[in-house]
Amino acid sequence: MSVSQDFQKGVDAYERGDYATALREFTPLAEQGDDFAQYNLGLMYYNGDGVPQDYKTAVKWFTLAAEQGDDFAQYNLGLMYLKGRGVLHDYKTAAKWWTLAAEQRHASAQYNLGLSYDKGHGVPQDYVYAHMWFNIAASSGHEKASKNRDIVAKRMTPSQIQEAQTLARECVAKNYKGC
Repeated sequence: MSVSQDFQKGVDAYERGDYATALREFTPLAEQGDDFAQYNLGLMYYNGDGVPQDYKTAVKWFTLAAEQGDDFAQYNLGLMYLKGRGVLHDYKTAAKWWTLAAEQRHASAQYNLGLSYDKGHGVPQDYVYAHMWFNIAASSGHEKASKNRDIVAKRMTPSQIQEAQTLARECVAKNYKGC
């Protein structure tokens, strides 16, 4: 059986609620470096699906997947650092992981970066960048992003709004890298 068949067998088992089979399929693949299996193990430990809930183990698996570029693992690591689950609470590290996921068009990571810039959590407080990220997240389909963009816009001058819109267009043109 191929690696992808083993992985799919794990996914199918997970979706059926057969967590023992999912764990049995994902674990060797994750240990061999498969980022999708690592992410799924992270989810299992985060949620306590078929294993005792263990945030530290979830962080371990999410980190391994995130370091290979898995945007969902990067996003979830950001949440774990935001909430201090399995790691020390750290806004700056949360923003770092969300930035990596946002560069891959992860709408929720883009939205959370907007929140980070709005509040100055882990990044300098900056309404222009908050507006930019909310605008990008809205164009990526995030439901709450346009509402938050409009709220931030009420605290901005017309020239700041124009700058944020220009930055958003430039960010999209740069394929979300270095925004």
